[in-house]
Amino acid sequence: MRFKIAQIDEIKPGQGKSIQLNGKAIALFNVKGYYYAVDDSCSHMGAPLANGMLAGKSVTCEWHGASFDLASGEALNSPARGNITAYKVFVDGQNLEIEID
Repeated sequence: MRFKIAQIDEIKPGQGKSIQLNGKAIALFNVKGYYYAVDDSCSHMGAPLANGMLAGKSVTCEWHGASFDLASGEALNSPARGNITAYKVFVDGQNLEIEID
């Protein structure tokens, strides 16, 4: 099922934004015009990832430095304790939508 989560102009390239959807925190990122969405909670200690540092297609948690691949949610280094969920992002006109099963 797809859900509208933002509009394109709400998130500038190189930025992240935290979105609440049905009680779930999701981090939305704009990487050079490509959009990615992952759980907004680091698998190490639950820090929000929306304010993390972007480097290519990965985000690094600002609390302890765990990094995650934005396309897959794969944990790239410790102290991450596991992967996070990555969501497909769709552009529909000016709207950004994600797919959640």
